Amino acid sequence: MFLNPLFWVFALPGLLLGLWAQARVKSSFNRYKKVRTMRGITGAQVARRLLDEQGLYDVAVEQTQGFLSDHYDPGAKVLRLSPEVYGTPSIAAAGVAAHEMGHALQDASGYAPLRLRSAIVPAAQFGSGLAPWLFMGGLLLNFTTLAWVGVVLFGIAAFFTVVTLPVEFDASRRAKQLLVSSGLLVGDEVKGVDKVLDAAALTYVAAAVSALGQLLYFVFILTGFGRRD
Repeated sequence: MFLNPLFWVFALPGLLLGLWAQARVKSSFNRYKKVRTMRGITGAQVARRLLDEQGLYDVAVEQTQGFLSDHYDPGAKVLRLSPEVYGTPSIAAAGVAAHEMGHALQDASGYAPLRLRSAIVPAAQFGSGLAPWLFMGGLLLNFTTLAWVGVVLFGIAAFFTVVTLPVEFDASRRAKQLLVSSGLLVGDEVKGVDKVLDAAALTYVAAAVSALGQLLYFVFILTGFGRRD
């Protein structure tokens, strides 16, 4: 599969965009994690204050390990922040914490794209791991039906990356609005948050572009466009 030039035609845009997005995320975060906010409150304090202001007292804020491993767990109602976000009073920490709090607010309000994404998580995880093997196995065995099953499963995984886009964009939008309306950020501090969250958003765009590119490649192969006589 990887030796076929057609594969790289579809895969390379997502790969390059992903590398660029990751570089931007690290650069933006590393720059603004060194810039202290005027209020001097940590990411954990930002998350707690915003949660309380929205009446989400039942959502806990905990520290987790890893670099930018921050996430909201809707099942446990827990907002988990990485060490550099949890205990750091920086612009980057404030932005990331507020973004994850945005997911908690989406959950509380029944935001439809978040519900849809949560519903397809098991199928997407299963499909992303198994689909390429089914596809290649179907091709090698000349078993077209098996290959199409792989395509369908990978399609679910690709759909997941597309559904993720409005979820992440909306969480960032809510974060920026709440940080300003709550008075946690002042002056040009929100511009730093913009750069950190906008860079992070690019990683989700890159994931969607990559997944859709691979899906199109699979379809092209099975429908005969990628075959050589």
